[in-house]
Amino acid sequence: MNDTVKTALRIEIVKPKIGAKVHNSKEELLSGELAGEIMELVEQRGVIVFPEIHFTDEEQIAFTHTLGKFAHELRGEAVYKVSLDPNVTATADYLNAAFFWHFDGFMSPMPIRASVMSAKVLSPRGTGNTEFANTYAAYDALSEEDKALLADLRAVHALAATQLDVYPEPSLAQWQEWRAVGRKELPLVWTHRSGRKSLVIGNSAHNILDYDPLDGEELLIRLRDFATSEEFSYLHEWTVGDCVLWDNTGTLHRATRYDPKCGRVLHRTKIEGDEPIV
Repeated sequence: MNDTVKTALRIEIVKPKIGAKVHNSKEELLSGELAGEIMELVEQRGVIVFPEIHFTDEEQIAFTHTLGKFAHELRGEAVYKVSLDPNVTATADYLNAAFFWHFDGFMSPMPIRASVMSAKVLSPRGTGNTEFANTYAAYDALSEEDKALLADLRAVHALAATQLDVYPEPSLAQWQEWRAVGRKELPLVWTHRSGRKSLVIGNSAHNILDYDPLDGEELLIRLRDFATSEEFSYLHEWTVGDCVLWDNTGTLHRATRYDPKCGRVLHRTKIEGDEPIV
């Protein structure tokens, strides 16, 4: 007789169309037994919070490995320290663009599947929180007229577009440096292998192909405002020890403003993508 009892995933729904909290123990999460259910849940809810779980870096790496294929950073490190202090993070300057709605890895053949982030040092209360928006749910809620309009539209995505938010009047040398990173044309609607669809928008999108530039920007702004409205968004107010997992393939995120000198540090790990945007 098999007396093994399967561990139940203990879930608290945050909002009707986005967000969940998981209240399982650290040991249960690290066992990997719940990994399949967790990944199904994050695809449906967009973002999952593990309140005050207090993962060490080693535990966060191990937990991320249970969820999918682990993705190292460009410089080979396993953990990326999210900080605006250049003494902590070499790419701190680029993180200023993280105050605007975006998804990660838009230039990659397959964007990051999901990210895991833990709070280590926080900014003053009320600042430095993180917002998420469910672009699956937002697409589903579009009118049939809008779905037809977007079906065949493509937009240009580029690092240069993200940096213009931060530095709206760059020098020519700055602009050329950003532009050298390249550009990518992506559909406004991602039809996933599952058959579900999500919006492909955010601050990396700069204009829509075959549109008047101003008309294209207006449509991108309209879609962003809709997708990030109260119905589809969730603001996570960090507590030290919190860990958050979000689906990068169907969720936008951004940080709320904080003092860059306050010492705020979050640690991020990533799961490799396995699906191109089509």
